[in-house]
Amino acid sequence: MKVLRMKRIHILGRKNHGKTTLIVRLIKKLAELGYKVGAIKHTHHAHQLDVPGKDSHRFGEAGAAGVGILSRDQSAFFWPRNASDENAGDDLDQYAQFSEMFASCDFVLVEGDTQTDGKKIEVWRAEVGSEPLAKEDASIVAVVSDDAPEVDCPIWSRSNLDELIKNLLGVLK
Repeated sequence: MKVLRMKRIHILGRKNHGKTTLIVRLIKKLAELGYKVGAIKHTHHAHQLDVPGKDSHRFGEAGAAGVGILSRDQSAFFWPRNASDENAGDDLDQYAQFSEMFASCDFVLVEGDTQTDGKKIEVWRAEVGSEPLAKEDASIVAVVSDDAPEVDCPIWSRSNLDELIKNLLGVLK
């Protein structure tokens, strides 16, 4: 089985620095420019994604290897992840699971996942009062901010969306 590699970039930042807002702005603008962009929300927290008590949830509890939901508006597929699986934390393995679903996308924006070996940019605002992650993490390729953080990587303007997209596309090449 050939493993497809998604072009992806991780948008990082501490709480309330504007990661989601920036991703939404990027998706809208990139879609207007004709790009097909996927999005993944990464979290280290355990969340129940399916609704307990609903049929689909009951199928999973019964031991289904995967459960799909099809509706007029959306479709979803749930599969269990076990932290004790051999490669459960392996970066390639965890994102490869999504490769087929995002195969038609030009690239994927992932919110979060500081532990990835994927390309990362940080969103940072001075008014929040925390230090940039880029001070501790040399793998962050740029910081998106309209402030002037003291970091050892490029700072891309948060306000100039056209220039930001140009820089982002350069990193994805």
